[in-house]
Amino acid sequence: MTDLPIYLDYQSTTPLDPRVLAEMMPYLTTKFGNPHSNHSFGWEAAAGVEIARKNVANLIGAAPEDIIFTSGATESNNLAIKGMAYAAYPSKNHIITAVTEHMCVLESCAALARNGFKVTYLPVGADGLIDLAQLDQAITPKTSLVSIMAVNNEIGVIQNITEIGAICMARDVIFHTDAAQAAGKIPLDVSAMNIDLMSISGHKIYGPKGVGALYLRPKNIQPLALFDGGGQERGLRSGTLSPALCAGLGTACKIAKQDMAKDHDHIHNLAKRMKSEILGSLDGVHLNGSEKQRYPGNLNLIFDGVKGDALIKRLRNIAFSAGSACSTGRAEPSHVLTAIGLDKAQIEGSIRIGIGRMTMDQEINYAADHIIDAVKKIRTQL
Repeated sequence: MTDLPIYLDYQSTTPLDPRVLAEMMPYLTTKFGNPHSNHSFGWEAAAGVEIARKNVANLIGAAPEDIIFTSGATESNNLAIKGMAYAAYPSKNHIITAVTEHMCVLESCAALARNGFKVTYLPVGADGLIDLAQLDQAITPKTSLVSIMAVNNEIGVIQNITEIGAICMARDVIFHTDAAQAAGKIPLDVSAMNIDLMSISGHKIYGPKGVGALYLRPKNIQPLALFDGGGQERGLRSGTLSPALCAGLGTACKIAKQDMAKDHDHIHNLAKRMKSEILGSLDGVHLNGSEKQRYPGNLNLIFDGVKGDALIKRLRNIAFSAGSACSTGRAEPSHVLTAIGLDKAQIEGSIRIGIGRMTMDQEINYAADHIIDAVKKIRTQL
């Protein structure tokens, strides 16, 4: 018997791992001190924060002192992009990103453009990947920063991060990657990949919402702080830290490092089975993005002649997302699906299935059977 509803939207958020909650609870009860206070309660809370900082650093091959705690990937991306852009200004006023980035990256770049910066938006191919030669050609002496997402949140493609890092290092340009969908899911090493800044989100890796981190490689140029206040987090992110949230993120990173291979095998096998069952039972189904260079837990599929919203309405016991990305309550065609060359009908016929650590075999069986049945029924009504 399968418990309903079934959650298959792991790119949107992940369930809190019970092991993470267990590590958080003391900091919500007995260890309630302000980590910035100079007494025993503060020292106890601060010790927990520093353990968490070390765990985040260990996940990506960084030093603990190079981890800045934030409220999430949106804040990390804003601090990385705006902070570095303003720090390098006016000698450098050019930023490079990709058209398929998360909206918080695109909107950060748009805000800079409104304030006199020049922004280059690299296109992607039908596979969702940028052209490395185009990136190299786009860099000028005025370029301060390149920001390219590691794993795309909508179609799951993995960019050539190591090669991008090498290009940026050779051209003396800062490289930032939004790794919200990558950290804890694929191996990342900031030194080997020549990454200068990396954004991480807690709730994408079975940690709590409301916390994230920014890795910052020591450089001559440091980002300008976006918040004014008490100067916490090396003066880059003022405000009292939540030891509970930091502990949650740190524990999630520790578990992710320990279980990455096991999680990957589990997710890969479930995704392979779901894809095989759907494609084996239905014609007119297409995978969006690179088939080989992708994170397996993201299946973004087009069903010809079927609207994703119609599937969602029919399958209320299965949580997944459609090709119209909803932002601030307004549904619009996905800018990512548009960028890879899909037309309106293809975008409307796309759904994203997200598979994760807690997904079970019987849930995949139920979801595949019901998706196949729903698509057949919708098509017979055309």
